[in-house]
Amino acid sequence: MNYNDIDSKKSVFIFELDDVLFPEKDYLYQVYYLFSNLLEYTEHFDAKQTTNLMINAYIKLGKDNVFDCLVDEMNVNEKYRKNLNSLMLVAKLPLKLLLYKNMLKLLQDIVVDRKKPFIVTNGKPVLQLNKIKQTEWHGLENYLKVYFADEIIPKPEPDVIDLLISDHYIQRRDIVLIGNSETDRLTAEACGLDYLNSFDFF
Repeated sequence: MNYNDIDSKKSVFIFELDDVLFPEKDYLYQVYYLFSNLLEYTEHFDAKQTTNLMINAYIKLGKDNVFDCLVDEMNVNEKYRKNLNSLMLVAKLPLKLLLYKNMLKLLQDIVVDRKKPFIVTNGKPVLQLNKIKQTEWHGLENYLKVYFADEIIPKPEPDVIDLLISDHYIQRRDIVLIGNSETDRLTAEACGLDYLNSFDFF
């Protein structure tokens, strides 16, 4: 699927951020790298080994269990959990986050066609904003408007979408929501919006 396959009457496109516009792991892995270097400096753990352990824990157990794995496997002091949580929110990444190529092309086509792209994202607003600030947008940031659902009620509750519609005087029939999770699909259903899975663009 590409932009030309979407109903031409659609004029508003709402995207989730993580794993829709870019891979969330690209942010997480860089934070793990920075945290591992902190542990190397303070506790003399090997940074490469720690980074690899964190990445493997993420792949096998999920991001919420990464620090617990460090405690179990390397006996990392519990006091560093706070450091990791803080770094996750405000890390200055070594490398810019890159959009999926197909999502970059889709956003460019939307903007060239004078239509409106929005990001409506779940997650801690400070964290999500930090990701957005460190993404290479190729000038698209001038056209994007962002809503942080957790400032109201997280998706799939419809409140944040209802606010967006009210703020910009948009008709629901003009909107398509693009995501790749059950939460995104349920959000579209709750709001009466057309839904497309971002995987269909790959």
